[in-house]
Parts: sequence; C-alpha cells; structure tokens
Amino acid sequence: MNKILLTIIITTFIAVTGIFFAFKPKLQNNEVVFWTLQMSDFAPYMNEVISNFEQENPQIKIKWVDVPFSEGEKRTLASVLSDNPPDLVNLNPDFSSTLANKGALWEIDEQHVKQFNPEIINSTRTNGKIYSLPWYATSAITIYNKKLLSSVPKTYEQMADLAPSLRNKNTYITLPNITENDTMLKILNKYGCSCENLNSKECIEIFDMFKKLYDNDLIPKETVTMTLQEALEKYMSGNIALISAGANFLSMIKENAPQIYNQTDVAPQLTGSIGQNDFSLMNFVIPLRAKHKEDALKFALFLTNEENQLKLAKQTNILAVNKKALNNEFYTKYDKNDLMSKARVISAKQLNKLHPTFKTQKNQKEINNLVNNAIQSILLNKDSTENILNNIKKELKIIGE
Repeated sequence: MNKILLTIIITTFIAVTGIFFAFKPKLQNNEVVFWTLQMSDFAPYMNEVISNFEQENPQIKIKWVDVPFSEGEKRTLASVLSDNPPDLVNLNPDFSSTLANKGALWEIDEQHVKQFNPEIINSTRTNGKIYSLPWYATSAITIYNKKLLSSVPKTYEQMADLAPSLRNKNTYITLPNITENDTMLKILNKYGCSCENLNSKECIEIFDMFKKLYDNDLIPKETVTMTLQEALEKYMSGNIALISAGANFLSMIKENAPQIYNQTDVAPQLTGSIGQNDFSLMNFVIPLRAKHKEDALKFALFLTNEENQLKLAKQTNILAVNKKALNNEFYTKYDKNDLMSKARVISAKQLNKLHPTFKTQKNQKEINNLVNNAIQSILLNKDSTENILNNIKKELKIIGE
C-alpha cells in the first residue's frame, strides 16, 4: 500500500511540475533605447557592437535610434522631461551640462570612469559630479602650407609675428574663426582667462592681439563672420597659410585640392601662455527618468572599452577616450609618408596635456554668444576693449545667477 501511495505521489508531483514549467512565463528582456547623433553612416559598426553586446548580455536588447544632428537637442529635451525617455543618449557636453543643471540626468558613480582619460572626465563634471561618460574626442592640429611657411608657429604670438611677412607675399597667415561656437573661449582658456577674469589685463591683451591683426589687414575682414568650413576653402585656394582644424579636414583637402595637399604638413595646435591644448567631445548621458539605467550604463561602458574604441577610431578620424586605447600603437606610431597617421598621433598626444581643462558651465551657449559678440565688437571698433569686456562681464554675471 505504501509503495502504491508513493508511486501516486511521485506521478502527481511530476505532472504538476510539468504543468508549472509549461505555463511558466518566459523572462522578459530589458529593452534599452539608445539614441545617437547622425551615426547612420557607421551602421555596420554600430550593429556589430550591439550584436556583440546582446550576445554577452542575452537579458538586454538594444533599440538603436539615430537622430539627425540638427534635431538632437530639441528631441532630447522633450524626451528627457517626459515619462518615457530613451535610456542612453549621445550628446555634446554643453547640452549635457544644461540638462544636468536642470536635474534631468542620472548621476554616475566615480567607480565607472576609471577606464577614461582623467582630464577629459574632469572637464565633464557639473558641480563636481559626473553626469556623462565620454564617447570620443577630437583635438585640433595646425594644418599648414609648408611652401608658404618656412617655420610653423607654436603660439598665437608667434603666429601674429609671422603675419606681416605673409601679407608681403599677398596672402594671410590664417582666417581665425573666432566668432564661431566656443573658439574664442578656448583660445582665452589657453591663457588662463575665463568668465571670472575676462576683463583682466592679461585677457584684454589677447583680444587686442586679434584686434591689431584685424586693424592692420593681417587677417581677413571676413574673420568677423566666417566659419571653419569657409576658412578651409581659403586654405585650399592658397589664400591663407594655416588653419586650426581636426585631422579629418586633411581628407577634404586631399580630395578637393590635391596640389595644396602636396604642399601641406601638420603640427601641434597653437597654444597660449599656459601651454595646454583644447579638444571637443561627444558623450553619453542617462536621463533620470530612464527605465533601465543600469543596463544603459553597462552598454555605454561596453561601447567605450578598448576594443570598441579602436574599431570606431579606425573607421573615422575620432580620438579614443579610453586610456588603454590611447596607448595603442595606432595612436603612438606613424609612417612619415602618411600625413593622416602623423596628424592622428599628434592629435592624440595633445589629450595628455589638457589641464586646466575648459569646463562647460550653466548657460554655456549664452556665454559663448556673449564672448563672440565681444570679439566682433572689438574688431569692429565699436568701443574700447576694456569697456566692451566690462559690460560683457556684467552680463555674464547676470546669466550665471
């Protein structure tokens, strides 16, 4: 009897267990919604990285959405303030800082940034805290016409000193796009100038250096309005001797002006009295209202590991921000006959000397516009440099409050 009872119990248990497993709901995957800015040209790379990540993390699925650059800020602002934002977003530091100051971003713990260049990390802090992870960087170099320049300047002062001799050859030393984006602020930062001491004697001298060049027709009159793209065109036509630009501009010169490319060489970017370099950055942020923050962070760290950084770098002209990737021979060695690789090595080396870094601030766009308006007014002799900067300093104080 006991044996029959035991058989019944075991049979019943197996049957019930079978039913339980048959109807047990499958575990759901977390879908991380990932936005990039105009990366569709690199879809094969992105899809490969996503596939590799999903294989390593089968419980996470990545939904990649590529947003046009022109719509990035508008769409991101609307989404992060909604109840259903993307989990990981590719942005520039200025807008990331704006969102962080609005309390719209998730704070990232220090332990997660050890793989990155520390000076780049310090540049991204908002109120001392980390709200973004760097993805890739660029650092401008000096691209110059060696037929026009027997020696390449290392500082802005040396550039100014060489300017008269170039005008005697019926050309200009450069067309500095100092009223575009944050160009002028980056130059000022190389001299220890910031919003706090913009009207100091040292900073006034930097503005006046460009004013003197402009007044004496040593830089083109179009300096007050032209962009880097327009400066590139003047370089390719042989009208200016050098430009400060990313290494990617070399391919444009090679394609559109092969004769000028054959006369072209590269050197480190111009520096100021501090000797630091400037750079530009694209990063990742995680909205505070994102549903899958930890998974988004895991994917961001995967995208920025050594292997994936090098893969992206070899398909583009970006600089890795991963410390190990930056030590790879791809960034440390070059063929002397390969101008592109020379430019890449020079550019990457500059990331080792960024301190004191240019830090984005609250209302960075407004700050950029005020400084750009200041240099325009100074070049056009609308008032004395000191008066213009005193007024700008007051306005900066107001928008900083």
